Amino acid sequence: MSTIPWQDRPENSKDVMWRYSENPIIDRYSIPSSNSIFNSAVVPFGDGYAGVFRCDNKAVQMNIFAGFSKDGINWDINHEPIEMKSGNTEMIESSYKYDPRVVWIEDRYWITWCNGYNGPTIGIGYTFDFKEFFQCENAFLPFNRNGVLFPQKINGKYAMLSRPSDNGHTPFGDIWISYSPDMKYWGEHRLVMKPSQFEKSAWQCTKVGAGPIPILTNEGWLMIYHGVINTCNGFRYAMGSALLETDAPDQVKYRTQPYLLGPAETYEMVGDVPNVVFPCAALHDFEEDKLAVYYGAADTHVAIAFGKLSEVIQFTKDNSL
Repeated sequence: MSTIPWQDRPENSKDVMWRYSENPIIDRYSIPSSNSIFNSAVVPFGDGYAGVFRCDNKAVQMNIFAGFSKDGINWDINHEPIEMKSGNTEMIESSYKYDPRVVWIEDRYWITWCNGYNGPTIGIGYTFDFKEFFQCENAFLPFNRNGVLFPQKINGKYAMLSRPSDNGHTPFGDIWISYSPDMKYWGEHRLVMKPSQFEKSAWQCTKVGAGPIPILTNEGWLMIYHGVINTCNGFRYAMGSALLETDAPDQVKYRTQPYLLGPAETYEMVGDVPNVVFPCAALHDFEEDKLAVYYGAADTHVAIAFGKLSEVIQFTKDNSL
């Protein structure tokens, strides 16, 4: 596999995470039909990377597209959306698809996304080659968003984080975990994390949601997440991190009081939805102590930020709510 994308911390920066100097890496018009490309998933594949990208077209119809890259920075995204075949169900109805995540588990790549079926819920599918895709049963009843699978079974069961919601842009949102024996039937729902109190950490006081696939570390599961505050100018999304217990990931060990990355650059503050940093994917290298997080910027572009894994973990422990 290629070395993960990387750029050293800028000389004068003290931040635990820093932006790629050539951001955004994917422009809103990177395929002919697109109005915007953002909130997308990336995973190692072959001698490079594959991804599933949210591409809203110029009618602002929301769908997911496959793409490939040798270096994780320069992407070739298919011009047509993914067409699903029946997986463990014949019911593959979908009026929209957005905000995908991708993870390798056991023998295939699993994809989750926000699926339109009488309202937003968690769609699940899989692929072996990013050319042929199979859709499975929706995980939950509407309404739900931000379905994020763990990369391995926990106590013999598949595990997924999600954020129950309502049919619109909700002014609330907690992170929950659910378990499944077979990727079809889900239960044992447990609360993981709620928004913070305004006085303690206002950037995440309105809602929180899981971001990239959690990373198993010696300190537990590293979960990158988004937090939201409702300001006089609307919702503002930023990126934080938490450490969850390895065998009981509904238990939060540490959680950042300050954010890791918030909207500050023009491409994060100006776009279809201003003031959004929305993490959806992360690549990591333990040997080189590297973390690369892909995030949607202002619901318009894809950008990337870097950090040292050990520093992010220590920052999470030292600056916990």
